[in-house]
Order: sequence, then C-alpha cells, then structure tokens
Amino acid sequence: MAIVEEIIKAMESSEHTRYRIAQNTGIAESQLSRFASGKRGMSVDALETLAEYLGFEIVLKRKRQRRKK
Repeated sequence: MAIVEEIIKAMESSEHTRYRIAQNTGIAESQLSRFASGKRGMSVDALETLAEYLGFEIVLKRKRQRRKK
C-alpha cells in the first residue's frame, strides 16, 4: 500500500476528528480534507508531521539496483 493511502486510512480510522488532528499538527483542516479526498497532495514536511502524529515513521532507503545483463 502506498504511503498516502496508508496515512489516509490511519486518519479515517483514528479516534480523532480532522479538526483535532489539525489542531494538534498545525495542518489546516481544509488541507486535511482535500488530502483525504484525493483532491490535493501534501508537502513532504506536512506528510511527515501527519504520519508522526498518527504513529507512523516515514523511512527513505536506497532502492536496490538491477544488474545489467
């Protein structure tokens, strides 16, 4: 599952409302609504803040390179 889908799923299953999430993360409630509906993306910083609030950690790792034949 993609990061965005996982974050949206966690937001929807959270015991907190979007209003409460917005208050606790500093991300506008309107931005959260547009993000959850798929109408807008989110900056990496905001996505990281939201992920951390929801109990996730975003980890970046180098992709394994394919061997050339």
